[in-house]
Amino acid sequence: MTASSDPASRREHEHALPLHGAVLLLDMDGTLIDSGAAVERSWNRLFTELGADLEFGAEQHGKPARQVLAEVLPELGEDELTAAHHRVEALEIADVDEIVVLPGTARLLAELDAAAEQLGRPTWTIVTSCTAPLFEARWARTGLPVPAGLVTADQVTRGKPDPEPYLLGAERLGAEPAASIVIEDSIGGLRSGAAAGARTVAVTSTTPAGDLAPLADALVTSLDDLEVRVDGTELLLSRRGR
Repeated sequence: MTASSDPASRREHEHALPLHGAVLLLDMDGTLIDSGAAVERSWNRLFTELGADLEFGAEQHGKPARQVLAEVLPELGEDELTAAHHRVEALEIADVDEIVVLPGTARLLAELDAAAEQLGRPTWTIVTSCTAPLFEARWARTGLPVPAGLVTADQVTRGKPDPEPYLLGAERLGAEPAASIVIEDSIGGLRSGAAAGARTVAVTSTTPAGDLAPLADALVTSLDDLEVRVDGTELLLSRRGR
């Protein structure tokens, strides 16, 4: 029986919320925006160009591109790896027309900005496995603000699932990792957040709930299930309408 079909497991994740924290550290792709089709098109085109009998899947979501290439194509030399990385990034940057903001994203970010005004400090940032140029190409489609403390893949030595990205995100906001709440849609991202010492909330947008449940304190179907408000000097993240 998977975690998603176990009634006790469902109840455990149902009651994990609300959570108190100082800041929210948010993944982008699959959490704030829907870029899944573009990601898969770009990667599968690259695999075809390289003559590799591979298909991009859930295990690769949420990891930096260069890291994915090294894992799935270990036979590539350093120059070939660099060329493949540049090629897939170019494909992804060119394929942004269909990117959309996911339900709940704009409202939750507005709630976080309102909380930041009330508390007099930053309350959220994005921690993404995109490089800065790819982040800029995708986020520009949203019309939403770029947060202070943004972390991109080219700003860390080791990407997700290593804890470094989320440790850096917490540090840039002046928060302790244990006082941070990570919201992610991928296995690698949840592993990164948990290893950093943060609480984790999984969004079941790109990966089966049963695969995410063992790595998450709570499960939601989208950010539209969540709301945030100020409680004293902290944020209170809860299920919407409860």
